[in-house]
Amino acid sequence: MVRAFVFPGQGSQCVGMGRNLAEAFLAARLIFEEVDEVLKQNLSRLMFEGPEVALQLTENAQPALLAVSLAVMRVLEAEGGVNLRQHAQFVAGHSLGEYSALTAAKSFTLADAVRLVKIRGQAMQKAVPVGSGAMAALLGLDLDSARAVAERAAEGEICTAANDNAPAQVVVSGHMTAIQRAVIIATAYGAKRVAILPVSAPFHCKLMQPAAEIVADSLAQIPLERPAVPLVANVTASRVEESETIKSLLVDQMTGTVRWRESVLYMYAQGVTQIVEIGVGKVLTGLTRRIVPKVTGVAVHTPGEIESFLKGL
Repeated sequence: MVRAFVFPGQGSQCVGMGRNLAEAFLAARLIFEEVDEVLKQNLSRLMFEGPEVALQLTENAQPALLAVSLAVMRVLEAEGGVNLRQHAQFVAGHSLGEYSALTAAKSFTLADAVRLVKIRGQAMQKAVPVGSGAMAALLGLDLDSARAVAERAAEGEICTAANDNAPAQVVVSGHMTAIQRAVIIATAYGAKRVAILPVSAPFHCKLMQPAAEIVADSLAQIPLERPAVPLVANVTASRVEESETIKSLLVDQMTGTVRWRESVLYMYAQGVTQIVEIGVGKVLTGLTRRIVPKVTGVAVHTPGEIESFLKGL
């Protein structure tokens, strides 16, 4: 079995996330306590109890998702002796998930990663005035068609393919009015369904450039070690190991396309037969089935899923 460990991004957060881990495993509780201490914020209470409106804020959702992914990873290490060098060929993460992946691979310390994603979330939220940007899912269109839709819809504004998630699932991002035009145009291109997404900002497009500059400044002040196993980067859909290159790609990711479909295809071409999703939800597991049905997708989040996964190692 050749595995890749992958980590979910923003959108998977939900009230109650991580609570069952904290109740079942000391290793998970220690992660949540450390995150609370680093942020000087009772983030774990917000994760466990809500309110949902506060958890959905980008600056809270991002460190919360990272915390749960790292709690699962720490439990796998403590309970099952999981070691990435031994049990995985690659790590990858969807957008925010790249920070979780790199922390799991020992490139970032937990404290540095938590601080980074908090800054990242705040910067992304502030980069564009609320209501002036948007994102929309175009279902039933391939990447080339989605790019054609975005180009037609732009009309001098920003409108670009932000997430190439799976065959016939592309997300566009940009100015609100351009995205509204894209929704109409996509239907003419044969989209089966289009939907404006409930997000607070237009991620992964040029409107995020102010946030990218803040992330670049923050990354310059934080050490990043060579990962225990190669990262498959969002913006290149290929392996990377050099620290400075990884930092550069994390900055590029802020305004660039998340090439998730190509990333999964790359890992499959390198011999990966199982993709293990570490953290909240099963979004990436579902995408894996659509991208490469021959690759097994396994979600590991709950105590029961952890037990089942460790038995299968």
